[in-house]
Amino acid sequence: MPRLKRRAEFKAVASGVRVHKPSFTLQALRRQDGAGEARIGFTVTKKVGNAVVRNRIRRRFRALADHLADEFRASTDYVIVARREALDAPFATLGDDLGEAVRAADDKLKRPAVRKRA
Repeated sequence: MPRLKRRAEFKAVASGVRVHKPSFTLQALRRQDGAGEARIGFTVTKKVGNAVVRNRIRRRFRALADHLADEFRASTDYVIVARREALDAPFATLGDDLGEAVRAADDKLKRPAVRKRA
């Protein structure tokens, strides 16, 4: 699955929908071009721990994303913002939560946009 790498891509996805889970927050944004496969990015801040801890969490989510590749919708960008709880959470629980979050994000993206009044 292709990865998001540039800061501008991450910032664009941050303006999309969010789904919160105990171990992470999933951000999603449908791309305007409407073509291509899903792309995913991972964010683990320094607040979570040192480099070893952050990389371990990132590896766990990378493995989950590859395992659940069929769940992600085409022409949509996703960013997983990990929390410290992801380090100790059982892998199966993380997988279930990620699958639920992807489905919830897709449902939110299907809803029409609500315009705020000025």
